[in-house]
Amino acid sequence: MTDMQTSNTMQSFVYASRAQRVVFGPGSLGGLAAELDTLGLRRALVLCTPPQRAQAERVAALLGGPRVAGIFDQAVMHVPIEIARQAQQVARELGADCAVAVGGGSTIGLGKAIALDSGLPVIAVPTTYAGSEMTPIYGITEAGLKKTGKDDRVLPRCVVYDPELSLSLPVTLSVTSGINAIAHAAEGLYARDGNPIMDLMAQEGIRALARALPAIQAEADGARLLQARSDALYGAWLCGAVLGSVGMALHHKLCHTLGGSFNLP
Repeated sequence: MTDMQTSNTMQSFVYASRAQRVVFGPGSLGGLAAELDTLGLRRALVLCTPPQRAQAERVAALLGGPRVAGIFDQAVMHVPIEIARQAQQVARELGADCAVAVGGGSTIGLGKAIALDSGLPVIAVPTTYAGSEMTPIYGITEAGLKKTGKDDRVLPRCVVYDPELSLSLPVTLSVTSGINAIAHAAEGLYARDGNPIMDLMAQEGIRALARALPAIQAEADGARLLQARSDALYGAWLCGAVLGSVGMALHHKLCHTLGGSFNLP
């Protein structure tokens, strides 16, 4: 526990909230078209990695023909600048007025790279526990060096969390992604600019993931698996919010440096 939690004297702190809409629950992907309507968006470029093409096509079908500018399925880890530029060009050529990023940190990171230069709003549909969808942090890799920054323009305007989309996420990747999310919250607990609101979110996020990951690793099935996937996605949301609200430290910088330099997860 932090001194703030154990002391009876409330310390001074600064807490900044960001405007962002979150839709959570099994089957919530079905309301994606309505979310675009709420934001006044009409023509989406759907982003995904090559293996997630089928999920992107499902999203495109849900949105319906007129709402879909196209599908860009070349997202990869750490957002190489060449891929980002290619996606930006495709968005311009197709007349997209938003990007719908379906997947994990790689795809959502690509959406952010597009938004950084064009201001195109991003709607995130996370399928892993990376937490990138809750942060204004972006990363782009050029010549083997990953550069990161913060800009509110890249924060997704809406996040649709549908645990059913993570049911097929491989167990190994689920655990790796979940442990990474826990690390976000752990660093938030000792961040220099931490505050009691982030402490609450960090602890609840860690608790939810600690409850979920053993069941996922044990390959629970049926209702138990859906509950575990829901808990994990909920925990990742909270841990991602911590990541986006306070400064990260050594762990996160090491991950960015090693990941960008050696193409590690």
